[in-house]
Amino acid sequence: MTLDHELDRIISDRDRGNMRPTIDALLLIHASHFDNARVLYEVGGAYDTAGMEETALGFYESALAAGLADDLLRRCYVQYGSTLRNVGEYEKSRKVFAAARKKFPESAALRVFEAITLHAAGLPNDALASLLEVAVDLVHGPDLDRYKPAISGNAAHIRSLDGSETGS
Repeated sequence: MTLDHELDRIISDRDRGNMRPTIDALLLIHASHFDNARVLYEVGGAYDTAGMEETALGFYESALAAGLADDLLRRCYVQYGSTLRNVGEYEKSRKVFAAARKKFPESAALRVFEAITLHAAGLPNDALASLLEVAVDLVHGPDLDRYKPAISGNAAHIRSLDGSETGS
């Protein structure tokens, strides 16, 4: 079984209510693959799911430094930025999401979790405007498409209420 298959198996077998077996299994793999970006990411995610955010942060940072790519990189950005928000590191979270959006501008998840960070950081108008922009950019249907110019205008107006220029 390849390393990726073993990681996939461990993650698919996890019990989100009891992450200890998953963490233990991943730590065994980490012992022999301590610099593997995906292993570091998965260990971070397991700690994060277990509510051990401070521990997760170190693994996410190591995973990013080890060279995650593609979908794993996008997922790590989502989880890392969200975890930073959960521990009150709002500015660092905002910077992570801003950098991530440059690499993955099509990611709805990044944009939605960034909006959650904006709200937590005391910027509710930016958060709402960002979510409206996600709807305009990524949600399609005849009912919504007709009103996209009005929704965009409302998003710009809402964003201006605090005098901020965050933009998406």
